Amino acid sequence: MFVLELTYTAPVVRADALMKEHIAWLDESYAAGVFIASGRKNPRDGGVILAVGEDRERIEEIAAADPFAAHGVCAYRITEFIATKTAPELASFKQELPGQ
Repeated sequence: MFVLELTYTAPVVRADALMKEHIAWLDESYAAGVFIASGRKNPRDGGVILAVGEDRERIEEIAAADPFAAHGVCAYRITEFIATKTAPELASFKQELPGQ
């Protein structure tokens, strides 16, 4: 599982101008089963996306395709973690530690 943290590197008005494209990009990854939650940070200096996948390189490619990233509006910080405990609704994303 991955936490994608977006931090705006340009004024919010530039992000707002790309918001429809960004939402379409989000929708594609939700439809593909890669994204499971997302939203704005508070205060509004970026956003957070929870993603699932086995391949960090693929997650990095998806992040690079975000119109915000492609147009230099945000920078991504991607953190991979092993979801060993989940809420019942997210049980299908639960993972085992390697070697266990």
